[in-house]
Amino acid sequence: MRKHPSFRIDAFSFLMIQRVASFKKDERLCGVRAVSELFEEGRTLNVRSLRVIYRIMPAGNDLKPVRVLISVPKRHFKRAVDRNLVRRRIREAWRRNREPLLVHLREKGSRADIALIWTDTIIRSYDITEKTIKEVITKLSGLKY
Repeated sequence: MRKHPSFRIDAFSFLMIQRVASFKKDERLCGVRAVSELFEEGRTLNVRSLRVIYRIMPAGNDLKPVRVLISVPKRHFKRAVDRNLVRRRIREAWRRNREPLLVHLREKGSRADIALIWTDTIIRSYDITEKTIKEVITKLSGLKY
């Protein structure tokens, strides 16, 4: 059986295979109890177009180091298409840039629950959204806890 000529493993694809950059169900913050505890006990951080509510806890064996909730309020974007677009951009930026925070939390033996709430009334480009997410990750990595 012949393989397609574009199917070959080079250095770049090998590295991408090693590092799985996905956003799975167990990395999402869900459940009424977990979300309500985050909003009751969490700390707030405002960065550009995002309001970040975070809660740092000791690491647990069964949970991922970071669980994230992404919210785009209906009062800012009436159309679901617009909310979904902003949510997808935030999710993609988080997925691609979260690694430094994960490493930092593993070194500290901690885990975090994070809510990312979009506060801007304008749909920003992906580049601006990514810069905002990078700022959030930098600030969360540098916090003392």
